[in-house]
Amino acid sequence: MLTDYHTHTPLCLHAEGNPVDYARHAHSIGLAEIGLSDHNPMPEKYDDWRMLRSDLPRYFELVEEARAALPGYPIRLALECDHIEGYQKWIDETAGMADWDYLIGSVHYIHDGIAVDDPKHVSRWKTASDIEHMWGMYWKLYEQMIRTKQFDFHAHPDLAKRFGLRPAGDLRPYYEPVIQALVDTRGILEVSTAGLRKDVREIYPAREMLEMAFAAKVPIVINSDAHLPTDVGVDFNQALDLVRSVGYTTTVRFEKRQRKVVPLPEERAP
Repeated sequence: MLTDYHTHTPLCLHAEGNPVDYARHAHSIGLAEIGLSDHNPMPEKYDDWRMLRSDLPRYFELVEEARAALPGYPIRLALECDHIEGYQKWIDETAGMADWDYLIGSVHYIHDGIAVDDPKHVSRWKTASDIEHMWGMYWKLYEQMIRTKQFDFHAHPDLAKRFGLRPAGDLRPYYEPVIQALVDTRGILEVSTAGLRKDVREIYPAREMLEMAFAAKVPIVINSDAHLPTDVGVDFNQALDLVRSVGYTTTVRFEKRQRKVVPLPEERAP
């Protein structure tokens, strides 16, 4: 059975359904575990799609309410943490705020509040050189994030393609430093079905990057990045078909920031 470790709550201001709804759906479709991983608070209000620092106690309450409603079903406590230059110390502080099961690292912002997945910024990247610059910034930060070794796995790797924007030609030079960083740090890469629900209509990461990760023995974990309870586990069969076709036979589970390698399920999900 698979898990889904990348899910959100209404506290991030752009998701629907309480943790108990996500957990009940995960249980109903046969997932072995679910993790709650809302966007990390920042020291001060940073944007309009993450919980405030003052929301953390309520976040913990919501997770405990879900655990009480489904006794015996593993519900992991986590955060999705933005890697932003200058905030590494804050991430270290955040890591000590609770007994997390895992922390997810992600890159959204490339500079000055400009996020690669925010529709309001798409018009910035019109020309080939614009797109190359955006991709260069994104992957530089992604490698930097991995090398901090602050996170248990790394989310939606090629999020920069969210709107179908990609440089022309061979993309391996963008992927190679990131794969090497994962090898050097024993890092784990997320395979996310969220891209299938976005403009690009593709799983994150691209098959070519996943093939490189497999060749380098980089572990993976399959997630949905759910913002609705019904997103949990969605399109996991497509993800399973992809990772198996590349050669993967195992995935990873987390508890108290410890990893455990487990086999991928032999059969497709219901």
